[in-house]
Amino acid sequence: MSVSHASAADSLVTPTAATVARTIIDNVEQVLQGKPEVVEMAVATLFAGGHLLIEDVPGVGKTTLARALALSTGLDFCRLQFTSDMMPADVLGGVIFSQASGEFSFRKGPIFTQILLADEINRTTPKTQSALLEAMGERRVSIDGHTHELDEPFFVVATQNPEEFYGTYPLPESQLDRFLMRLRIGYPPEAVERAVLAGRRGGDPVARVEAVVSRHDVLAAQQSVDRVRTSDELLDYLHAVVLATRSSPLLSIGASTRGALALERAVRAFALVQGRNYATPDDVKAVAVAVLAHRLRPAGAHSGAVSELGAGGHADSERVVREILASIPVPV
Repeated sequence: MSVSHASAADSLVTPTAATVARTIIDNVEQVLQGKPEVVEMAVATLFAGGHLLIEDVPGVGKTTLARALALSTGLDFCRLQFTSDMMPADVLGGVIFSQASGEFSFRKGPIFTQILLADEINRTTPKTQSALLEAMGERRVSIDGHTHELDEPFFVVATQNPEEFYGTYPLPESQLDRFLMRLRIGYPPEAVERAVLAGRRGGDPVARVEAVVSRHDVLAAQQSVDRVRTSDELLDYLHAVVLATRSSPLLSIGASTRGALALERAVRAFALVQGRNYATPDDVKAVAVAVLAHRLRPAGAHSGAVSELGAGGHADSERVVREILASIPVPV
C-alpha cells in the first residue's frame, strides 16, 4: 500500500514525508529488532540520496537491514557478493558481440538497480572497488566512451567485517568518502535476542516483508529533504564542527568541503525522519560521528593501514568527533 501524497505546492516538509519515513522504519524493525537508531540512520541516508557503509561482525543483521529496506520500499534490489577474483565488468556490465545480429551491444551489470547490496566490499580488489566510484558519485556509468544513466533512486548499501583482514583490501579514502554514513549495528539487547530465539519459526522473516511505500514515495521524500530549514546559527555550529576536525592535533586529515556538505545534507534528512521541517543542533550531534569519522585520519595512522579498518583508527576518529561535539558551544 502506497502512502498518499500532499500537494506539491507545500513549501515545507509535510506530514506525508515523515509518515513515509515512519512507515518504512516500523516495517524494517519487524525483522531488525532492538536497533531503532540504526534503522532511522539508514532511512535518513536513503532520503538524503547518499550511500551507506555498514561495518560490523558477521551475523548481526547487515544483510537483513539492506533487504528489508528494499522490500519495504518496493525498489529493485540486487545483492552482489564481492570476491577477490571479481572484475569491474562483473559490477558494471560490458559490451558483448552478438553472433546472431553481428553487432555489439551493452549488457547491463548488477549495478543497474535501485538498491545495491555490495556484500563484503573489502574482499574485492581496488580495481573493482573503483568501478563503483562514478556510479556512487554521479549516478552514471561510463563504458567504452558511452555514458549510461542509473535509475533513481540509486542507493548502495555496502558491508564489511572490520575484524577480518586475511584476503581483504582496505577501502581507500576516495571510496570511503562516497559513503554518506558508516554505521555499526552491534549485538541486539539481551531481551530482544531472547525473543528472537524463542520466536524464530518458519524460515527467514525477511522473506515475509512486503512493500509499504512506493518508489514515488521515496523520491518525494528525497525532494522534501531540500525543504528542511537550517538556520544561520545552525550552519555556523555545523561549520565549527567541521573546522575543528581540521585543527585537531589528534587528526592528520580533517573533513573536506564534501564532508561538510554531506553533514549538512544528513542533518536535514535526519530531521525529516524525526518528523520536523527544521534542523536542530541535536540533529548535528546525532549524525556527526556516522558522517564524519570515516572521512578522517587519526594522527600517526598511515593511509591503507590494516589497523584503520578495525577498532584502532576508526574508533579513534569516532572518539575525536565526540570530543569535538562536546567542546563546541551549542547555539541557542
